Amino acid sequence: MTDSDSDLSTITDEIKELDKEYGELKKYYQEYQEKLSEVQAMQKKCSSLANHQARKYKQLTENLKRTSSQLPNDSDDNEQQKLKKELKERGKVCTEVFDSLPRTGGALLHVIVGKVSVSLLSKAERWDYKEDYEHFKFYMTIICLLLAIFNTFLLQSRFFDAIMHFLLVWWYCTLVLRESILAHNGSRIRGWWVIHHYLSVVLSGILLIWPESITYQLFRNKFMVFSLYLCGVQLIQYYYQSGCLYRLRALGEKADMYITVEGFQKWMWRGLSFLLPFLFGGYIFQLYNAYFLFQLSFHPDCNEWMVPAASLIFFILFLGNMSTTLRVVIDKLASTKKALAKQNKKKE
Repeated sequence: MTDSDSDLSTITDEIKELDKEYGELKKYYQEYQEKLSEVQAMQKKCSSLANHQARKYKQLTENLKRTSSQLPNDSDDNEQQKLKKELKERGKVCTEVFDSLPRTGGALLHVIVGKVSVSLLSKAERWDYKEDYEHFKFYMTIICLLLAIFNTFLLQSRFFDAIMHFLLVWWYCTLVLRESILAHNGSRIRGWWVIHHYLSVVLSGILLIWPESITYQLFRNKFMVFSLYLCGVQLIQYYYQSGCLYRLRALGEKADMYITVEGFQKWMWRGLSFLLPFLFGGYIFQLYNAYFLFQLSFHPDCNEWMVPAASLIFFILFLGNMSTTLRVVIDKLASTKKALAKQNKKKE
């Protein structure tokens, strides 16, 4: 027998040894396909039921509000609060069902990744993705802080400035995509803070393509100092918001998918109100940048469209950040005042 015949015999024997395992693989794969079909059918059924339930609970909540406003002041408030709490709890369950079902993403994700599901089906997967997002944001803030220190105090080079601006473009683009996936999976990222990151992408892109010129050099150091301040504030926010969210999740007051944000929200009022002066300082810095760039646009050597464009975006960021944060503060103060008035009325 030749060596070739011996090798063929060995391969044949090994294939025979794998016959049993191969049969199990085919069996389990067939079972997997059947279970997958069952799961998909159950997902469609759950989605249909959850849609119907959520729609009805929304209508009932509106009816309850309308009925409560028409009832006399001496009516049974406990019954109303009980119904309100039950409707809220059931609506929360419907939301959890939606979050656990696969579905395609929003317009942005549809354009970038196509019509595919970006749903993370288990709580563990959603939690891991959220934690990865938080760590990514934290480490990128540190890297940007170090780059800003390097560019401000150690070396003034347009090449290294471009590296920092490119990193900011990539960072904010990545944040937009990750936050879209998080929002799709249950994170509450809404309103202005979504627009804020879109504007930050555009602003970072403008700074990246701004050519070396007199106007760039006049604004450069101011932007680097602004970046130092912003990164410092973001690190403080991350540290204290993470601790606050951990406490609120442990108490059952916040869902697992709540994330740290760059602004101020109602849940931060207890324990994090000391951050407000730092935030308002950053907003004033944005207004100053907008004003300086606006004045710079009238400089005799200003020939770049980037100057007025960056001024406009800084001003929009200032308006959005300041108005959003002030609205949160005013609403919180108003709700606190209302609650105190209600307590005093009950005592009387």
